[in-house]
Amino acid sequence: MHLRHPHDGPGHGSAAGAAARRPDGTRRALRLGLGGPVGSGKTATVAALCRELRSELSLAVVTNDIYTREDAEFLLREAVLPPERITAVETGACPHTAIRDDISANLEAVEELENAAGPLDLILVESGGDNLTATFSRGLVDAQIFVIDVAGGDDIPRKGGPGVTTADLLVVNKTDLAPHVGSDLSRMAADAKAQRGPLPVVFQSLREEAGVAPVAAWVRERLAAWRA
Repeated sequence: MHLRHPHDGPGHGSAAGAAARRPDGTRRALRLGLGGPVGSGKTATVAALCRELRSELSLAVVTNDIYTREDAEFLLREAVLPPERITAVETGACPHTAIRDDISANLEAVEELENAAGPLDLILVESGGDNLTATFSRGLVDAQIFVIDVAGGDDIPRKGGPGVTTADLLVVNKTDLAPHVGSDLSRMAADAKAQRGPLPVVFQSLREEAGVAPVAAWVRERLAAWRA
């Protein structure tokens, strides 16, 4: 398992195992991984980030599904980016295999995007739906976002797991549903704080005015640090 706790080392684990520069000497794009359970809203968050950032950044997306290209096709239908900036990896096995254990297919997809559409500022790598143990290899991404949703139960932050406790950013999604599913947001916030210490948590509803803005602000901060 390629797992490094975010509290280890400088920048709370922001350093990637992969080289920071491309073979031609230019700085490669910042790579951000998005993981989380099925239905938590990963693809919707990716789509919202693309809409929010596409006017200021050069970005691309790699999606992961087991046997389909469904998430990539959703992004293509929504026209969040030009088609040549969206590609899909069919993992053929549990999603964590291709983002943590054998990352070769994802690395190839990332490098092909940079070669074809570069120079890029940011590449979003979306995992297929997995469980609370899902983490990205630091040889694939520079930082990782873990997305959960209130409909999955307000005890998820308390249960922990590597995805919840070690991701560089935890996103608690679909907060607008909390009153309808009996989830206590203050309890989730307290449990997340207990599990994650100083690591940030964002409560998000893509149906409300703020939408993805807080997550986009965090992405901008990571990109500024990467460039520096």
